[in-house]
Amino acid sequence: MKFLIFLIILVGIIGFIAYLYNQLVSLKEQFKNAFSQIDIQLKRRYDLIPNLVETAKAYLKHESDTLTKVTEARNTALSALKAVTGNIDNSSAITALNQAEKQLSQALTSFNLQIEAYPELKANENIMQLSEELSSTENRIAFARQAYNDAVMAYNIQRKTFPTNLFAAKFGHFKDAVLLSFEDSSELQNAPKISF
Repeated sequence: MKFLIFLIILVGIIGFIAYLYNQLVSLKEQFKNAFSQIDIQLKRRYDLIPNLVETAKAYLKHESDTLTKVTEARNTALSALKAVTGNIDNSSAITALNQAEKQLSQALTSFNLQIEAYPELKANENIMQLSEELSSTENRIAFARQAYNDAVMAYNIQRKTFPTNLFAAKFGHFKDAVLLSFEDSSELQNAPKISF
């Protein structure tokens, strides 16, 4: 009789631990999926930026430093994104992506200020179309980033909540996930505005 009670308790504990493990796996996969949506939108933006720079080059001959900074920031952000893709558990890679995106945002803001000085460039049909696509992509990135951060928050809360916290470290591959901020807290409310 005692053995049967012990066996039932043991099966219950094992079942509970399996449930906690499966919860963590599910939440981790959700934030990985949310990141894949960000990945798609960031790549779209990175593809748009060279077209925008190339179109503006003829008008901004005297602003080559700005064009270079935008191109370099884009390339750095793309490299940071590649480092994160498939390696979402690497918190230093996420931090590097946050930094690279912040620098890209600053470069695009500076680029936008330079464009403002050239009314004929602002009126260029290609620039207007690229600007609209970039603005739309920025909005998609903001929504995807919010979904990712929500999924990361749910995962981190589950991971730190009792009794999951007792087992998460022992499971081995359930580390804290890092939020994507891209901007510092004073800039967080708005995606960079690229309007020509």
